[in-house]
Amino acid sequence: MTDLRNNAPRRYLVDAGGQRVLIGLTLEETFEFERLDSQPVGNPENSSVVRDEDILWPVTGEQRWQELYAKHEGAWKAWIAQNRGERPAGFSLY
Repeated sequence: MTDLRNNAPRRYLVDAGGQRVLIGLTLEETFEFERLDSQPVGNPENSSVVRDEDILWPVTGEQRWQELYAKHEGAWKAWIAQNRGERPAGFSLY
């Protein structure tokens, strides 16, 4: 599996509150993503628990990072499609 951390471009916008956030993520999710991204892969301190109805499921930091990255990536693709015609000539996405 390719480690997305090594080639994951950062794509930020300024939200309504003037905060710099990753496209598709809230300020809190951006903070969480950046915190997880700065930690070593497989760090047991990154694990947490999520509740699904009455069941508690353990979630590793890597799983949560991947969830947030997938949410961001989907929003990024939608943003690009929506703004495709608005780029100035010579504009590069990366």
